[in-house]
Amino acid sequence: MAEMKKIATRESFGLALCELAKEHDDIVVLDADLAAATKTEIFKKAFPDRFFDCGIAEANMIGVAAGLAAAGKVPFAASFAMFATGRAYEQVRNSVGYPHLNVKIAGSHAGITVGEDGATHQCCEDLALMRTIPGMVVLNPADHYEMVEAVKAAYAYQGPVYIRLGRLAIESFNDPETYHFELGKGITLEEGTDVTVIATGLVVNEALKAVRALKEKGISARLINIHTIKPLDKEIVLKAARETGKIITVEEHNIIGGLGEAVAAVTAEGCPVPVYRIGIEDTFGHSGPALGLLAEYGLDAEGLAKRIEALV
Repeated sequence: MAEMKKIATRESFGLALCELAKEHDDIVVLDADLAAATKTEIFKKAFPDRFFDCGIAEANMIGVAAGLAAAGKVPFAASFAMFATGRAYEQVRNSVGYPHLNVKIAGSHAGITVGEDGATHQCCEDLALMRTIPGMVVLNPADHYEMVEAVKAAYAYQGPVYIRLGRLAIESFNDPETYHFELGKGITLEEGTDVTVIATGLVVNEALKAVRALKEKGISARLINIHTIKPLDKEIVLKAARETGKIITVEEHNIIGGLGEAVAAVTAEGCPVPVYRIGIEDTFGHSGPALGLLAEYGLDAEGLAKRIEALV
């Protein structure tokens, strides 16, 4: 097995982008005065002539990215998720989504694991916002190796893509020697028959630990990693619904508008079963250590195991 890295997916994004740009000279990167935080500084150092700092003006940055895409470039525009999707929503919708331009938007510091930056920067609404834009692909990779492959897939896809990046360094669980990423396809990490847990993003690793702990108690839980929120893998969801009879979704995002509601819509139409949503329950976050906040909101392995066991 290859090296299991402990690294934030924002850094994985910067590294992957830099490597990809060595092979594709049409890639350009834009940032909103946050290159050190989003890790686009890795690209900036390697390709200074292809990097554009647009200042603290995310709406303008998206407009510039749209223009570059219309001119044949493949722009990756990065900022904090709160600003890339929230402050610039109109530009993302009208300047990128409506003309279906080939712009890739990276939202870093998403979810409550932004930690001490507090509620104003803890964006738990970005997946919901981006899901509503017609034609927008929404990616939420779970570890280093998945992020690397997601960046490649985003580049290969012709059209707008949103990629969610995390601030917290997390342990990788995918083996790069066997891992296969396919846009729009979920991955079964653990088989099970009593219940299916469907998770996305950095809490996939927490869910994996929880599911394995529950198996020691005799609870057989299937675990599915959904790295592509949109288009959602309906086939893997419906198969799980038919075979296990109940589904629990896990996300570091508001339970309104995120993975849980996407899964619930699929099952309601194709195979009605109980769907329980675990995530941020229609509230704002607050300042605190990232790991402490995960525990407080019941999104760490221990908290997830307790809630899954209770629901089962």
